[in-house]
Amino acid sequence: MPDVTSADGAVIHYEIFGSGYPLLLIAPGGVNSEIGSWQRSIIKPIELLSDQFMIIGMDQRYAGKSVAPLKPFSYDDAVNDILAVLDHAGIERAHVMGGCIGCAYIWRLIHDAPDRVSAAVGQDPVGLDHTNSPDVFYRMFHETMRLARAEGLEAVVEAAMENPLFVMNNAAGPFARRIHDDPEFRQEILDMGRERYVQLVVAFRDGIWPVDNPPYFTVSEEWMRTCPAPLLVIPGNDPFHPTSVGQQICAEAPNARCLDVDARSDEKLPRTIETIREFLLANVPS
Repeated sequence: MPDVTSADGAVIHYEIFGSGYPLLLIAPGGVNSEIGSWQRSIIKPIELLSDQFMIIGMDQRYAGKSVAPLKPFSYDDAVNDILAVLDHAGIERAHVMGGCIGCAYIWRLIHDAPDRVSAAVGQDPVGLDHTNSPDVFYRMFHETMRLARAEGLEAVVEAAMENPLFVMNNAAGPFARRIHDDPEFRQEILDMGRERYVQLVVAFRDGIWPVDNPPYFTVSEEWMRTCPAPLLVIPGNDPFHPTSVGQQICAEAPNARCLDVDARSDEKLPRTIETIREFLLANVPS
């Protein structure tokens, strides 16, 4: 279970399962994009694919066992973290599979480092379209800001100590995991003062959900029309993961293939898993 230090001092935790051509996982879960999130996914790639692939699971900064400085979220930092993991593991090129926010990471990774990605599977891509609004993504941060202003940072710390999983306990804030685990970091939060903390949470929110860049958050529509990597996409079907966003990728990316929205139904799931396996094997570089 190795750790690697990224460019800004963040310590990124990753784990390797199985053997074969490398497959990097970028988990669903928003702020809590971590290895354990895959256990809550209908498709569990660590269990299903480690017989033929070397699976690299990682906790993104601020999530799981990864720790990062007290600063706003940045996809520049996130890509540096991913590349640091690949370099530390001695991997020059890999397939990538992501869910939910993991898809936003994938698009940016391919954009910034196309030579490092041989193919990508994206399930439930997040995005903005006519069916949702920025508030769908922003509202999870409302409670931590309300709590900090109303009751102070002691209340935020108390919330984080009770349940540090932000996706389930919005009051605890995006730094909840490290608040829970690290007494010195906890004190750093308490010393900030509530308004400075709220400003930091707003900057974090705007960094992880850059709603001024629809529909994909991390890349433009123009870039998606030139995406060089083969893509296999399973569209979502809820406000966070609009169906049309996944379908637009499949319609416009030059090497994309779409599965059905209900590809994870009981009836279709076995074939979907085999399709993912076949896609990944077919795109292993010769």
